[in-house]
Amino acid sequence: MPDIKTPYEKLQPSLFLREEELRRGVELLYFAYRDFTEDPDAILAQSQYGRAHHRVLYFVRRNPGTTVSGLLKILRITKQSLSRVLNQLMSDGYVEQRTGTQDRRQRLLFLTHRGVTFEKELFSKQRERIVAAYKEAGPEAVEGFWKVLINIINEEDRDEVIEFVTRER
Repeated sequence: MPDIKTPYEKLQPSLFLREEELRRGVELLYFAYRDFTEDPDAILAQSQYGRAHHRVLYFVRRNPGTTVSGLLKILRITKQSLSRVLNQLMSDGYVEQRTGTQDRRQRLLFLTHRGVTFEKELFSKQRERIVAAYKEAGPEAVEGFWKVLINIINEEDRDEVIEFVTRER
């Protein structure tokens, strides 16, 4: 009787540090990212926005009151790139700047009601995809997946990222 493997069984790495398994993992990351961004990309395209706009909306929503420098630190993009995206989102009524209460030179970023609604729409499909994937994989696999992701992050940034993602909001 031939040994018939399911698609998941074909992915079980026997020697996970071999070149082929490493390439398979990279390819899975690429394909997962492609599909993870597909739904929001379609919504963003209707507004002439791109992934940079989505990231700004997402991280301002998750970190209300962040400064431009705080956002630059998270996104690791140039000030010029952020400025273009942020100005567009502000002029379209998705993001607003408020003066800092302790330091009046600070410009704190918040989503407007319109921005919150738009970010929720962009996130909803990704949320559905992640929920389904987590349910299918189970808690042990999710824990392992998170460990892999954390270890892909630059070592010097890991503690800061863990602090950011585990912060109560």
